[in-house]
Amino acid sequence: MPQFCNVEFAKMTDIIKHRGIVENINGFHIRVRIVQTSACSACSVKGHCNASESKEKLVDVFDTKASSYRVGEEVMLYGTTSMGMQAVFLAFGVPFLILLAALFITMHLTGGDELKSAIISLLALAPYYFIIYICRGKLSKKFSFTLEPIKNN
Repeated sequence: MPQFCNVEFAKMTDIIKHRGIVENINGFHIRVRIVQTSACSACSVKGHCNASESKEKLVDVFDTKASSYRVGEEVMLYGTTSMGMQAVFLAFGVPFLILLAALFITMHLTGGDELKSAIISLLALAPYYFIIYICRGKLSKKFSFTLEPIKNN
């Protein structure tokens, strides 16, 4: 299977794998630290280039077998590409559509007042993000990851 930036893409399925380290365990909640790297961060001249970067991310996983993991243990984090696409759509696609619709409607209603239209368009995003905030529990169940311990030989 091809590897790219510590992420493996399964050819026949829609699963993305990512290596991580267990940071914290609280009941059924496991927090896993992953290192997200740019495509060129593994390059031999990355120290002389501004394009290479890596970021640490914390991912929350809810697993009934959380007690079988230990802090510091290396694990494989699984997610689906469709789940990622839905998250991108909710985070960027829907707000963009709301912003555009509000902008065109307010431009029409205000007779072309750009400042008012821009401010109202930005304010139109507030209810959307408030709804996302209220539904965060339901969304966290929908966008769930699974874990598997990595067996070191």
